[in-house]
Amino acid sequence: MSFLAVGWEPELRGLLTVVIGFVILMGSVYLILATNMGARLGFLVSLTALAGWMMLMGLVWWIYGIGLRGPDPSWAPVTGQTVIQDVESLRSVGIIDTLPDVDDGAAPPEVADAVGDVLIDDGYIVLDSSSPAFGQAQTSASEFLEEEDAFGNQEFVIERIFDIGGDRYPLLFNNESLDFVAFFHEPHYVLAEAAPIEAVREEPGRAPALDVVDDTQPRQYVYMIRDLGARRQPAVVLTIGGGLIFLALCYLLHRRDKILEENLSESKAVATA
Repeated sequence: MSFLAVGWEPELRGLLTVVIGFVILMGSVYLILATNMGARLGFLVSLTALAGWMMLMGLVWWIYGIGLRGPDPSWAPVTGQTVIQDVESLRSVGIIDTLPDVDDGAAPPEVADAVGDVLIDDGYIVLDSSSPAFGQAQTSASEFLEEEDAFGNQEFVIERIFDIGGDRYPLLFNNESLDFVAFFHEPHYVLAEAAPIEAVREEPGRAPALDVVDDTQPRQYVYMIRDLGARRQPAVVLTIGGGLIFLALCYLLHRRDKILEENLSESKAVATA
C-alpha cells in the first residue's frame, strides 16, 4: 500500500482520503448486509440507508444553515449607480426626490448634513457606527470606491451609512418574532457617505497621525443593494434529492417484499396440492 503514501498534491491526497474512507465505511456495512441478505438485497438496503441518512443530514443543515453552504448574504453594487460623486446625481438616479436646500457655495460638510436630512425625511435611518451592519457595509463600500478609482487606499473614511428597506413578510399577527413564514423580502438598500481625508506626513518612529477629514472637498456616496445569497440552497437540494431517492428505494424494497410474498404463497399452494 506504499503507492497510497502521497506526500504531494494536497488536493489528490484529500481526494484519496475521502474515497478510502467512503469505501471502508460504506463497504464494511455493505459487506455485513451482503453476508446476511445476499449481494443484491444487501446493496439495496445499504443504498436506502445512505439516502435516508443524506436526507436527514441535509434537513439538519437546512434548519441551522451549517454544513455544505452556498454564498452568504453580501452587499452588491447597484448597476450604474454604485459610486455617486455629486449631489445632483443623487436625484437623477432616484435616491432622493428633491435637492437639499443649501446656499450656493456652501461648505461640503453643510451640503452633506443637508443631504442626510433629506434622506432621513425619505425614510432612511442612520446605522450606528458600532453595529455589525455598519462594519459590513463599510467594508463593501470601501472596496467599490477603490475599484472605481474614486479614492485610493487610506484616502477616505466612511462617515455615515443610511439604511432603508429589507422588511420581511408575511408576519404572523404582525409580530417580528413570529417570522416562520416570512419567506419574502423587500429590497434592502444602503447609501454610504465617504469623506476624503487630508494627507499627513508620516515620520519614522512616530505613531501614525489620526485621520482628519478634508472639509474643502465634497463627499461621495456608494449605493448598494443587499444580496440575500443562497446559504441553504445546497442543503435544500441535498434534502429533496436524498428524500426522493430514499422514497424510491423504499418503494422498491416494498415491491420486492410483495413479489416475494406472492411467490412464496404460490409455491406453498403447489406443494400442498
